[in-house]
Amino acid sequence: MATITMMKTEAAAGLDLPPDARVGIIAGGGSLPVEVAAGSAGQGYAPFIVLMEGEADRLPELCRYEHETLALEAIGSLVPLLKRHRITHLVLAGEIKRRPRLTHLRPSLSLLAVIPLVVMALARGDDGLLKVVARGLEARGIKVMGAHEIVPNLVVAEGILTKAEPQKSDRRDIEAGFAAAKAIGALDIGQAAIAVGGRVIALEGIEGTAGLLDRAKLLRGHGRIAGKIRGVLVKCAKPGQELRADLPSIGPQTVEAAHAAGLAGIAVEAGRSLILEGPATLARANELGLFIVGLAAAEPAHG
Repeated sequence: MATITMMKTEAAAGLDLPPDARVGIIAGGGSLPVEVAAGSAGQGYAPFIVLMEGEADRLPELCRYEHETLALEAIGSLVPLLKRHRITHLVLAGEIKRRPRLTHLRPSLSLLAVIPLVVMALARGDDGLLKVVARGLEARGIKVMGAHEIVPNLVVAEGILTKAEPQKSDRRDIEAGFAAAKAIGALDIGQAAIAVGGRVIALEGIEGTAGLLDRAKLLRGHGRIAGKIRGVLVKCAKPGQELRADLPSIGPQTVEAAHAAGLAGIAVEAGRSLILEGPATLARANELGLFIVGLAAAEPAHG
């Protein structure tokens, strides 16, 4: 197995859009839409926010910008909505925890045109769906961008990002977890794994990283993981991942949950993962004595 290198690097440079560009953000849950909106506004592009009904949960911070709410079942009206507000560039940001119910979809000409593609994409998994959505929007003249292109300082740099550093045993866990996360990513199952004592003890499924860490906490609580044995959460992009949406991310809650599960640290793929609420995330990791490291990417990053 190839050795994973760790070293310090700087984040990429900022946003470069035409002066007449209009940035739209499809906002799901979590802090990512807030950070993207602030990043866009801070660089002179006041964003238009599409609040996904029942998903976007940072409403006070998002509703300060021009916005409209859209139900998942009304997704067929997304393109007309974006066109009406003259959106030229679009970012898909935040968690969408449920799929639209096909029987409740509101018919529209634009929806009917893409339903066969969406059905095929659903059969291929989440990443296939994201690629179809991106291609469909770009075919209609709306450029899809990644959150990392709007707010490059969210992107994880290579190296040790905290005061604590991984021990030799942690590096074995990182190697095992990285290989496992890439393997389940290739199957479009998840993006994360937990390794303890040099072997993988849990893989991310549909419940996400929070559910994965809860399972590890239960395993330790039930004595399935010895109390003093360290362990590592590893997150990485899926092979061939659509980088403009659903990049692996960690935040303050990830740090808290990893600590509660008795883990020694977190390793994420540099250049292809995000740290949300970065200062708070790193500060909390330092307070709890956890390490966070950015791992050299396993494949070149493509926007």
